[in-house]
Amino acid sequence: MKILLLSSTYDSLTQRIHVELAHRGHEVAFDIASNDLQTLEAVQQHQPELIFCPSLEATLSKSIWHRYRCITLHINTGKDHGSSALDWAIQRQEATCTVTAIQISSEMDVCSTWASVTCCLRPATKSSLYLLEVQESAVDVVLQTIEQAQDPQFIPGRLDYNSPAIKALLSRPLMSQADRQIDWELDSTTTILSKINAGDGYPGVADNIRGMDYYIYGATLEDTLRGPPKALIAKRFGAVCRATCDGAIWLSHLEPKTEDTERKYFKLPAAMVFRNKIKDLPEVPVTIYETSKNTYREIWYEEHNEVGYLHFDFYEGAMNTEQCLRLRDAILEVLEHPTRVLVLLGGQSFWSNGIDLRVIEASANPAEESWHNVNALNDLILAIVTATEKITIAAVHGHASAGGVAFAAAFDKICARSGALFNLNYKSMGLFGSEYWTYTLPKRIGYDKALELIENCRILSAQEAKHIGLIDATIHSYFAAFDAKVKTMAEALARHQNYDKILRSKIQRRNQDEFLKPLQYYREEEQRRMKEEFFEADALYHLIRKQLVYNKHPPAKDQ
Repeated sequence: MKILLLSSTYDSLTQRIHVELAHRGHEVAFDIASNDLQTLEAVQQHQPELIFCPSLEATLSKSIWHRYRCITLHINTGKDHGSSALDWAIQRQEATCTVTAIQISSEMDVCSTWASVTCCLRPATKSSLYLLEVQESAVDVVLQTIEQAQDPQFIPGRLDYNSPAIKALLSRPLMSQADRQIDWELDSTTTILSKINAGDGYPGVADNIRGMDYYIYGATLEDTLRGPPKALIAKRFGAVCRATCDGAIWLSHLEPKTEDTERKYFKLPAAMVFRNKIKDLPEVPVTIYETSKNTYREIWYEEHNEVGYLHFDFYEGAMNTEQCLRLRDAILEVLEHPTRVLVLLGGQSFWSNGIDLRVIEASANPAEESWHNVNALNDLILAIVTATEKITIAAVHGHASAGGVAFAAAFDKICARSGALFNLNYKSMGLFGSEYWTYTLPKRIGYDKALELIENCRILSAQEAKHIGLIDATIHSYFAAFDAKVKTMAEALARHQNYDKILRSKIQRRNQDEFLKPLQYYREEEQRRMKEEFFEADALYHLIRKQLVYNKHPPAKDQ
């Protein structure tokens, strides 16, 4: 079919639907739904058979939905069809939610429903659920809707908002900050975790810490540390630990709260926001080998059957200078272990999005911090490229973009969850790109294809990435099942009868590549371009970084 995607932003859901439909042979176009006139011009230009609005924040003009079949996606639960259905479901620890395809029409009280899919809600943040379970359900709903639209005998269902049954499900209002408020002296740790999870990503939970107002994000349970309720009791890796009435919770990120409605700040690691105000807090260490308890740790390691598994999970996939160097040091440490295969497993929602634009923007000198951050990421990737004592595997469960794709390309093998996206968006950030991509990408997909992806900022589905040779295998499983399949693959490789031959071949290729063109030359060539983009005052990168960092969802009236 000829399909147009109209959204207020080209977010991960819209990207995923785009690549999935294109992969299935549909003629797909995307346009930003801005003002009515421009949107109407875009629709008239594309003349679509079907319009999907996955992430539409504005009202679509009647001149569009009256002439074209326009479908929007709505998240609801068995207890709520309101705008905050997912937030309420997470906060109240409900089991499921449903994604429904609804046709936009003039009938405000009666909607035509084309398809719906129900998914389970694990205990997780709203942003993680949205990127994984909700996104998968949305893709299924879109595919079902296309199939139904091609069936002349199909009649959409009807959802009557005036019916008593539906009215009963609309009783929950838009969730306000009053609904999210935490009572640190009375709320249980589980309740507090659910409240923060329900606001993670956006809008956060407004809270007062040591007399200052913040929005809080990134909650992690703590099993051991204790203190007086609501007191800050420890710090670690930029996060702070706050005591509850029956335990403690780590908070990884904060955003200073302003009195006016316009949010002028952005989320940052908690310790960076507090700066010198938490000198009194003890720094509580944790090693990469402590994996049996709930606590805040971004990197941890385990071994099974001659395979080492190094996990890393950085908030929203951003990797600042300090995090890159800690992960590099962890890699160098575990490479000394007598294992045959090293697997790196990123976070569930994100593998890596490269350098941390927020930390860079908040630094005293963004150009200098950009330079330090990209060099630290290069040092991390160099540790993998030169790891000739083992076979290395990147296990990509979450999405990857920019330097995160280059990071994965440094490994001997890449396996990815079938729903993961690979976005080589250096150019859209005003950057040439570094991270040894000029070495690792052409080795996998050839120079011409690598240049095409970089120049066009192509977003690849896992299936297309495998087809062109960027990755080696796709896994149609999630979470523990994904990890189990990775484990099976890694242990089979460690036991492979030709393992020694495979390793010798790897060493020979690396030595030959180094002889033909040393890695340092690739790095210097890339960074010569990057230095210009970082240190020129009027460089496009600085403008784009600010736009990305300060980009906000429009605040709801009572948020």
